[in-house]
Amino acid sequence: MEYNIRGENLEVTPALKNYVEKKVGKLERYFDTTPSADVHVKMQVHNSEHIIEVTVPMSQLLLRAEETHTDMYAAIDLVVEKLERQIRKHKTKVNRKLRQNGSVKYMFKDNIEDLNEEIVNGELKNGEFPGDDIDDYEIVRTKRFNLKPMDTEEAILQMDMLGHNFFVFSNAVNGDTNVVYRRKDGRYGLIEPES
Repeated sequence: MEYNIRGENLEVTPALKNYVEKKVGKLERYFDTTPSADVHVKMQVHNSEHIIEVTVPMSQLLLRAEETHTDMYAAIDLVVEKLERQIRKHKTKVNRKLRQNGSVKYMFKDNIEDLNEEIVNGELKNGEFPGDDIDDYEIVRTKRFNLKPMDTEEAILQMDMLGHNFFVFSNAVNGDTNVVYRRKDGRYGLIEPES
């Protein structure tokens, strides 16, 4: 794996770089062969919060996690735990649903459960991470509504009026379905389809 590590309001020291590569590199043990992927790591300091985002795009799988902590090294540990949970959950789902040759299942080692036992570092019990008990993504509510054509400013006003963190709308300019959302920093984001 190739690492692209950058810092924002933070100098990426050799010690930090080595720590990230060592910790994220442990994810390789979950795969049959070392994934040929670029690992994008963004570390930043915002007020007293240390934020790390790790994205690992692969041909049939995208791993992404973000963590915030008062200490960057602790944030790195937490983000790697999240990525490990994603891998294990994905392998469990794939094993259940996809049995054909060439599926994502064959990217992973068969003995992930054995690897879980190796991870024990005081916080883990019986190789389980917190939140592992959620195996299925159950939809508990469905909403249907007409997409009213509007511009992004009106969509943000509607979202704020409803008290939601996102709002789906039809863009009045080009007719595409867009989403506006409130970011953690209080500003707004826009999601639009690629053309």
